[in-house]
Amino acid sequence: MAQKPFDGEISRYFAELAPESIREAINNSDSKDILSRDYPHKKAMKRKDYEASFKNLQIELVKLQSWVKVSGQRVAIVFEGRDAAGKGGTIKRFRENLNPRGARVVALSKPSDTEQTQWYFQRYIQHLPSAGEIVFFDRSWYNRAVVEKVFGFCTDDQRDRFFRQVPNFEQMLVRDGISLIKIWLTVGRAEQLRRFLAREEDQLKHWKLSMIDVKGLSKWEAYSSAIHKRNVYPYPHR
Repeated sequence: MAQKPFDGEISRYFAELAPESIREAINNSDSKDILSRDYPHKKAMKRKDYEASFKNLQIELVKLQSWVKVSGQRVAIVFEGRDAAGKGGTIKRFRENLNPRGARVVALSKPSDTEQTQWYFQRYIQHLPSAGEIVFFDRSWYNRAVVEKVFGFCTDDQRDRFFRQVPNFEQMLVRDGISLIKIWLTVGRAEQLRRFLAREEDQLKHWKLSMIDVKGLSKWEAYSSAIHKRNVYPYPHR
C-alpha cells in the first residue's frame, strides 16, 4: 500500500477533527453529488451538453490567441480562490488547445530570502506578458490578502499596505495596455475536504498537496474572514 502524503494527516483530520456535519455530508454522498449549499445551479450540467459547449469555447480560445498574437496584445489572467477550488484544472482546460509558446503558466513558490526584502509586487513584474502572449497566474499577488494573512506570513501593516497599493499597481498594468482578467473560484468546505481526500489516495495527484493545505484544513473560518473582511479582489479602474 502506497504511503500517504504527510503521513495521512488529511484522512486523520477527516476522521477525528472535521465537523460532524462535514463528515456526514461526505459519507452520505456519491461522486456525482454537489456538496455545496451555495452551488448556483439546481443540478450539474449534463456531460453531453458540457462537451459540446467545451468544444465551442475551445475554438473561441484558439481564435483569441490568434488575435492576441497578430495584434500584439498582452493578456494576464489571474486565478485565485480557496484551496482545491479548481484553479489548476481550469487553467489546464484553458490551455488545452492553445500554442504553449504563447500561453504560459506562472505558479510561483514561496519568496526567496532576497525576494522577501523586495517590493512585494516586484517578483510578479518579471512574469507579466510580452506582446502576443497570454499568461495564466496560478495564484498571484493576492496571496498577501488571504494565505499570508491566515498563516501569519505578513504583518497587518504589510497587508494594509498591500490593499492601498494593489489598485494603483493594477491601474498601471491596465493603462500600459495589459488586459488584466481576474477569476475567483470557490468551493464548499465538504467538497474541498472530499477533493483533498481524493488527492491523498491518488499517487498521481500527491504533488498537488502541500503542508499549507494540511494546516489549512482547520482554518476554514480564518480563510473566510480574510476573504470577506476586506475587498480582497477589487477590479482595476480603467
